[in-house]
Amino acid sequence: MSDSLDRSTKINSVMEPVVKKLCEVLDKSSTRGWRKLGEIVGNDRRFKVSSNDMEMCSLKVLEVEGSPSRMLLRLMGERGCTTGHLMDYLQTLGNSEALQCLKPSGLQILIQPQSVALMSGHNLCLSCHAVGKSPVQYQWFKSKEEVPNSFSPDLVISPVHLKDAGFYICRVNCGDTFEFSQWAQVDVLNVITSYGQCYQSLEGRLKLVIQPQPQQINVGETLQLECGAVGRPIPRYQWHRNGVPIPNTTKRKLVIPHVMRDHQGRYRCEISSSTERMWTNEVDIVIAPRISVQISGAMECSEDDVYAIGGVLDSSELALNSIPEHLYATDKVALLIGNLSYQNHPQLKAPMVDVYDLSNLLQQLNFKVVSLLDLTESEMRNAVDEFLLLLHKGVYGLLYYAGHGYENYGNSFMVPVNAPNPYRSANCLCVQSILKLMQEKETGLNVFLLDMCRKRNIHDDSAPNIVLRVTANIVFGYATCQDAEAFELSSSGFTNGVFVKFLKKRLLVDEKITVVLDKVAEDMGQFDATKGKQALEIRSSLSEKRALTDPILPGDSVDLAHSRQWAKAHELPEAMCLTFDCGAQIKLGFAAEFSNVLVIYTHIIKKPVDMSFCQAHVTDFSQDLDVDPKEMNRETPEETGIYLLSSSLPQHCLYTRISSLQKLRDELVFTVCLQGTFRAMDDDPVHWTKSINIGKPLIARLDLHQAMRRNSCLQTCMMPHSPSHSPCHSPGPEHHHHLHHRLHQAQDYNRLSPQHHYLDICERLQGAVGGSYYENLSQCHCEPTYDSPGGLSSSPSIPIEASDDINELQTVFINSLQLQQQ
Repeated sequence: MSDSLDRSTKINSVMEPVVKKLCEVLDKSSTRGWRKLGEIVGNDRRFKVSSNDMEMCSLKVLEVEGSPSRMLLRLMGERGCTTGHLMDYLQTLGNSEALQCLKPSGLQILIQPQSVALMSGHNLCLSCHAVGKSPVQYQWFKSKEEVPNSFSPDLVISPVHLKDAGFYICRVNCGDTFEFSQWAQVDVLNVITSYGQCYQSLEGRLKLVIQPQPQQINVGETLQLECGAVGRPIPRYQWHRNGVPIPNTTKRKLVIPHVMRDHQGRYRCEISSSTERMWTNEVDIVIAPRISVQISGAMECSEDDVYAIGGVLDSSELALNSIPEHLYATDKVALLIGNLSYQNHPQLKAPMVDVYDLSNLLQQLNFKVVSLLDLTESEMRNAVDEFLLLLHKGVYGLLYYAGHGYENYGNSFMVPVNAPNPYRSANCLCVQSILKLMQEKETGLNVFLLDMCRKRNIHDDSAPNIVLRVTANIVFGYATCQDAEAFELSSSGFTNGVFVKFLKKRLLVDEKITVVLDKVAEDMGQFDATKGKQALEIRSSLSEKRALTDPILPGDSVDLAHSRQWAKAHELPEAMCLTFDCGAQIKLGFAAEFSNVLVIYTHIIKKPVDMSFCQAHVTDFSQDLDVDPKEMNRETPEETGIYLLSSSLPQHCLYTRISSLQKLRDELVFTVCLQGTFRAMDDDPVHWTKSINIGKPLIARLDLHQAMRRNSCLQTCMMPHSPSHSPCHSPGPEHHHHLHHRLHQAQDYNRLSPQHHYLDICERLQGAVGGSYYENLSQCHCEPTYDSPGGLSSSPSIPIEASDDINELQTVFINSLQLQQQ
């Protein structure tokens, strides 16, 4: 192997890291830099570097991050200069440091440390991994000081404290050569961790953990606002006042000394990373003038004197009296359920994306969120039961459901994934029954967001008699009107349903919850694709101006024991480093996509020098989880079904997605298998294994798989047809009668299957040229046709595009997306 780059390689084909390093060397040298190199090249008639070319290069210093050397190399490359020519010129120049840039050092850093923001008390891990021709050694630095005993590729500080914040870099040595990694900034936030607030790993998306607080201060005092988010990469900040960015305010803390009345207003901070953006709450900052008090109409005193007048008033009392009373919650709890993989009914897509997005938004509002996918009837009832145990006086409780559903006689029913076909109330959960139980807890606010159809279920004649208390704290947000369908936007990728598409843009607004839903309804009303087919319906008995952004002031009735149990249901296993007998080291990491979906990834962090191939994978999972081996240990997250977290996971790993953790009956035990080959053994594979026990991760700790172990939800949700007596469980003639009757009815309480809804646009739109596209939308809902006595074939709806820009919809209908009924 040559000790340098291929001499015939054109300069313009040299890898960017090599060019960048070479330009840095040539730009900084005054005697052996780019100017002298230009003179040498100019004397070679083959490449004709003229004085005008050199002047063009020199002008690059006027540009931000401009490089004269880069411009010179680009001109040389365009004229056919190769790395061989360049090395000869650098040899003539006598710049050995620049020449060394074109020669491989035998050392390459494969994994660079990444900046991160995390909470005090958590574990910090920075990684830097390199390979070389000889053994590699590491040394970590914080700023210019060596970090004691930091000779490993992974710098671990457990637990991390405020004093550990700063900039870190790693020096990698290999023989006589060394390289420095890139700098990594560590921001440590002083936050008291609240259970249920953070169940994603540091590689996960940004999570807002510190909100600015409203203040009232006097003229001349110092205003201090603070916010903060955790995540990797480290977030960026920009403060705004009254909707306008404040110049030079790009840190977590905003400090304005000696405030004036002009500083009064509404403040919030924009927090962003390379892939996402979020906002803090908007808070009111009131700047009070000097206070004057009239005494008996004869004496006027300044605020400096009021404390001396009979001891009746002081400035703090005046300030408190001027602050309006703010509503608050004693706690905030949210249960999000998305059912999409139905056993006996059409499959859905949007619930997964909807639950994921709402979970992230509600966590920013300090809700303790449990997000669950694909629950059976008993699992849904047990999840609701656990949810109810967290409710007490003054709590804000929010339940969101997306999936199949129906409404009979004013009662809404959520359909589990194992519901039979056809289903009845005995197979489903009644929303009003859950509300009745919530009312008994004296909650401060009950919010139900139901993203499902509300069509009549012709197979269910039960009329439950549920008597609700008269309370002024209930808000229902129905994704569609009574006796109407809800829609999701179907495409080849993953998109939100219509309701959440607009809800997520309004959810963080500091407004009364009914005002927020009103604005969502207005947005949905402007959505041409579903106009006249789906409209948000809001039902409310709320008499106070309660908002999801209200602060939390814990009460005395908190069930600390159950709160701690709930907190454990959000805990991820700690990442671990496994060392095998052959000397290889494996990093085993974990992330959470939902409360019942665990992501496991493996990464080789150390490979023996004589090993030609090394790979680690996980296997031997519990049969309760029904993990498909074909979708395990994939090289990209998407291959194993990890779509929503894919951009946040570390790279160069093998990924496995473990869903349905609620079905796990025992501790999660699996095997990590290391496979390696050695040149000395003719590359015959050798295997090593380690058994790993990570306990019950995430929601598995709550044992939702048990057969409705408590009766609170069961007693109220069950309707007159019990599972053992319901006609839907009987294969007798009555069942066949109902099924036959269903063949003569539209599927008014199901989302229609995707394979039944693709449309030949040209054929369907014949004769529609002169009309509106949306006029033809309503005409395309045809009655069902029958292929055979045992099957139903439905005519499809007009395809629509899942675009964030409503105005673009008319131009993108041709993309052949479709409406899907819920």
